[in-house]
Amino acid sequence: MQRDYRDKKIVVVGAGSTGCSLSRFFRSRGAQVVLSDSRSAGLPDALDELKKSGVELDLGGHTQAIFMASDLVVVSPGVPLDIPILVVCRERGIPILGEIEIAWRELSGTMIAITGTNGKSTVTTLVGEMLKSWGEKVFVGGNLGIPLVDAVNHDFDWSVAELSSFQLETIESFRPRYAMLLNVSEDHLDRYPDMASYLAAKARIFENLQDDDVAIVNCDDPLVMQAVAKTRAIKVCFSSQSVLESGMSLVGDKIVWRWQDSEILFPVDELQVRGCHNQENVMAALIPLLLEGCPAEVAWSAAKRFAGLPHRMEFLGELRGTCWYNDSKGTNIGSVVKSLSGLTKPVVLIAGGKDKQGDLSSLAAPIKEKAAHLILIGAAAERMAKAFAGLAEIHRAKSMHEAVGLADRLSNPGGAVLLSPGCSSFDMFKSFEERGQIFIREFRALSRHGECVNGN
Repeated sequence: MQRDYRDKKIVVVGAGSTGCSLSRFFRSRGAQVVLSDSRSAGLPDALDELKKSGVELDLGGHTQAIFMASDLVVVSPGVPLDIPILVVCRERGIPILGEIEIAWRELSGTMIAITGTNGKSTVTTLVGEMLKSWGEKVFVGGNLGIPLVDAVNHDFDWSVAELSSFQLETIESFRPRYAMLLNVSEDHLDRYPDMASYLAAKARIFENLQDDDVAIVNCDDPLVMQAVAKTRAIKVCFSSQSVLESGMSLVGDKIVWRWQDSEILFPVDELQVRGCHNQENVMAALIPLLLEGCPAEVAWSAAKRFAGLPHRMEFLGELRGTCWYNDSKGTNIGSVVKSLSGLTKPVVLIAGGKDKQGDLSSLAAPIKEKAAHLILIGAAAERMAKAFAGLAEIHRAKSMHEAVGLADRLSNPGGAVLLSPGCSSFDMFKSFEERGQIFIREFRALSRHGECVNGN
């Protein structure tokens, strides 16, 4: 349902891609828009176009008078809700919403919303590919890339949205038809005061679901089950550890779907993506398609064609008998644990980056079991070195070039080199994508001088 924003005074906070999309949307609806950002440099080129369209820019800080005169403040996902200007807005009763709430109120079609600490980009993309294979008109985006507000005013049958905990903080009435919570492990403790606060943000995906909505959850994860406990929605579970009478299970070398007296088997060895975590991702992605009546062979054919996403356990090739993997998207400890679980020793693990202050203890046993060498980079190197002392041989590197060269010298045939940092990238790189691209470039430089069998 289209809202009337004509002549409303709206402040958009954060001048990244989401903030720019929000500003364009509100201007198209006749609102008076101010785009506010604490930065005054390093901002996108799109600001020139926005200014020409009538968007006012408030850069280098947040001008209180502008916020106090507004009818609505809309925040981008990366903006903490406790910054002083937003505290004042709440005290004055000025509404504060996020892009997901704004977009959802006006979207056509059916919404599938996906969150979790790990795997949500993979599942979002895979669900989108399955729906497209079924002949549906689909928007795929959210935290994955294209802002959800860009889907407004388009005639989509489905919107498939990856949602971060940051985006879920600012919902109000957001109610998807299907809400997925894939897993929960420590992450973003540089933003949240404790794990309970992070879990509470993730759990908001279920907050407004009704009896005829569907919550898709990983029943192997106790935190997920805690988050979904109070929902009114239909719960549909997937599990890689238990055989479920109803839901999606991993049973030996088969994925088994049991629902309302029917049973469908899917052979795991037909998938291109490897590892238990990817099997869980495929199970989660299949559920809404099968519930909606998509033929099993259509959904499974899309799953079989899916080769995974860049920077997520991406196989780069084999060099002198060692397999190299780029898992630059592994930005939290739980992700590194899952990535190591799919490899055989000896592993040379390259880790470190901007420290999120998470608990490192869950990584200790996998490192001891799988990693012969640990190469540490970035700001978190010292804390990681102390946490993992004695579990593997520890080395330091000042750059990705140095880390890759060291990994090549330390690796052995039959083992693997894995970049899975367990940290964000912003101390040394612009993004996890840049970090992964530099890792790939350094690997390819090595490959030109050694015997290499290329990956996909």
